[in-house]
Amino acid sequence: MSDYTQFVQNLPARAPAPEPAPARPGNFSALIGRIEEAVEEETVAIRTDLGFDIKSSNARKSRYLYELTRAMKGVGESDFLAEHRDGIKRLREKLATNEAAIRAHLNAVSEVANLMQNAIQRSEADGTYSAGEFGWAR
Repeated sequence: MSDYTQFVQNLPARAPAPEPAPARPGNFSALIGRIEEAVEEETVAIRTDLGFDIKSSNARKSRYLYELTRAMKGVGESDFLAEHRDGIKRLREKLATNEAAIRAHLNAVSEVANLMQNAIQRSEADGTYSAGEFGWAR
């Protein structure tokens, strides 16, 4: 028998991965609170901070979504969800406000991009070959 075979035979059997612990009410409430705080911070920053790092904020929200998904995996009882209904409702309202701020931000970025595109096109065109210079374009 080779040393490797002997080594492998002496290793303990691989244990199955542990089941995720069911979410406890205190942990779930704390998680909802952290998500609310992150969403509120992002909403305020989008509206006020020109140097806001949206990429890192999205990474944080993704991490919280992952945690929330894991916490909900062990929960199937309607009593548990009923107990946290107010927190979930509050979070939903904050997410709607956050979505409105993100949409406004994206619309503003799109508008600025369109203005810049039009300015570049006007500066590059000398009018020689444009139909608009001859009154043919509407």
